[in-house]
Amino acid sequence: MKKLIVGLFVLLPTFAMAAGPSVPLMKAGNDLTDNASLQRGAKLFMNYCLGCHQMQYQRYERTFRDIGIPTPVGEEQLIFDGSKVGSHIKNAIDPDDAAKWFGAPPPDLTLISRVKSPDYIYTYLKSFYKDDSRPFGVNNVVFPSVGMPHVLQELQGVSTAITEEVEEHGHTVTKIVGTVSDGSGEMSDDEYDQAARDLTNFFEYVGEPSRLESKALGIKVLGFLFILFILAFLLKKEYWRDVH
Repeated sequence: MKKLIVGLFVLLPTFAMAAGPSVPLMKAGNDLTDNASLQRGAKLFMNYCLGCHQMQYQRYERTFRDIGIPTPVGEEQLIFDGSKVGSHIKNAIDPDDAAKWFGAPPPDLTLISRVKSPDYIYTYLKSFYKDDSRPFGVNNVVFPSVGMPHVLQELQGVSTAITEEVEEHGHTVTKIVGTVSDGSGEMSDDEYDQAARDLTNFFEYVGEPSRLESKALGIKVLGFLFILFILAFLLKKEYWRDVH
């Protein structure tokens, strides 16, 4: 027990550092029943993310079926490398090359919404800002010193950081509290917000594709148990009637 307690005290600072800075997260407001949003999110992922990030535990065919994309349409518009529709969603990037370019291989994103959270992903997608000191010219409010480019910049435009002076522990420090786009992107602010929500929605679906089915099954099971309880209660009353 003593070793366990000591181990926890040793590891807690590590977990705190891994958690990163405390930044208020924006609400993603996902809706897994919105197939139109999921389809737009899938399109964004295939066009802007798949070049570096894989979803190696998710298959094209399952994705198309779940979010209402006809298989021929999905094969034509969302599979760019000639993969079979039953294949896992992978790319051709070499991990060693990726490590040289980005400092580390880009992570698989199949379970990113479960590792982080939809709110974190949504805030992350909206929190890139121009930073000439970084290798790709951008940084991120919720992920300082991020090692990837802002791949959606052509949609959002170039964003700059919004800062304010705050008092912390008796000292005045400058904190980044948000970002603002210069309007040079292909989308308006509202359109980009929706695109970030669509992509986040897609990530949440991929993290647990059977969630809606599980929820529906759970409701049916609870309904069955409720009816069974009533029948069992009535049977008990009938059984004990003569005894009393």
